[in-house]
Amino acid sequence: MTNTAALSLERQQPSESDIHTPVLLGEVMSGIGLVSGGIYVDGTLGMGGHTAAFFAAQPDIRVVAMDWDAESMALARKRLSMFGDRIFFVNSSFARLKEALSELNIPEVDGILLDLGYSSYQLERSGRGFSFLRDEPLDMRMDMTGDITAADMLNSLPHEAIEKIIHVYGEESWAKKIAKSIVEYRKLKPLTSSLELSQLIFRVIPRKFHPRRLHPATRTFQALRIAVNTELEQLRTALEVLPDCLKNGGRLCIISFHSLEDRLVKDAFRSDRRLAPVTKKPVAPSDEESSQNVRARSAKLRIASRCQSDSSEQD
Repeated sequence: MTNTAALSLERQQPSESDIHTPVLLGEVMSGIGLVSGGIYVDGTLGMGGHTAAFFAAQPDIRVVAMDWDAESMALARKRLSMFGDRIFFVNSSFARLKEALSELNIPEVDGILLDLGYSSYQLERSGRGFSFLRDEPLDMRMDMTGDITAADMLNSLPHEAIEKIIHVYGEESWAKKIAKSIVEYRKLKPLTSSLELSQLIFRVIPRKFHPRRLHPATRTFQALRIAVNTELEQLRTALEVLPDCLKNGGRLCIISFHSLEDRLVKDAFRSDRRLAPVTKKPVAPSDEESSQNVRARSAKLRIASRCQSDSSEQD
């Protein structure tokens, strides 16, 4: 059992850094189309920033708040307790939305939001090794009931498999050299710490090739998180089922932070006859937002509307 599994939720209280302003908040609020008495889904609750903004704009709505991170949900539940029975908390992946709505006896909803980034709490306070700047167990599970950690992968998979994960999910050009160094390192001792991995990557990539605006470990950490949590598979499943959860005219808003995620969303919005894209191109953060929040820089928002007829040809 890792140190993470023993965290006491009683000692974890939300801080200002946990409750940051969500990325592209204004654009989401405009795009999701809040209506009085509507039912909406926040499929990636985090610390509840989007959900709180929804209620501030339309106090009489109801929200199905989903997250597969039980620790984040416990904290968000406390933060959002003032909304009472207008929030339905569901500790599960958004890929299971259809089953969740059935269990809640909700046939359809007016809007769905997915923010595919990770929260400030997960990055800074969860103790699961999401951050390459902290010395934490190399875990990276969103759902702590999952069997495989990032350390398990790095200490057991062959060189070729590690290289593929880093290259495909991280789009890292140094994947082969990083994977080789990981395999060499683990011959001496298991790789168990996020700081160990971060420092290894820092040394492996020649200094002159370090990205100007990113830590050199950023892409590898991103790749491992995606692999551990099967994030692309979760998104593919969600894109199949989410349109059926929407009322006619209901909006589906998805914020992605990775080109592979955005490509899946773009292709689904263009090819799914149940959806009509509202945004012809992805909505990006303003220069002001990007300068104030470094995590917003790679965000892309796409919006589609549920329709009864075939969606029109897109450019």
